[in-house]
Amino acid sequence: MISIIITVLGVVMILAAFLAIRTKNLLAAIISAGVISLLASVIYLMLAAPDVAMTEAAIGSGLTTIIFIFTLKKIRKGDLND
Repeated sequence: MISIIITVLGVVMILAAFLAIRTKNLLAAIISAGVISLLASVIYLMLAAPDVAMTEAAIGSGLTTIIFIFTLKKIRKGDLND
């Protein structure tokens, strides 16, 4: 049963990666990359690696996505010198 769930999550990760590459909207690409990282953390948790899952969720999904969104916002406003 767990292998089926992991397979489904892997397929969703591949679809999200394809969306991140093919979309023209940068915000959608950033969120899609965050979803990939979040799904990876769920897979790590299911594979009994809670320390890796927690690190991936915090750094890979949370912090990186927030930094990318903040940078996109700064670029669109033109405040690159701050």
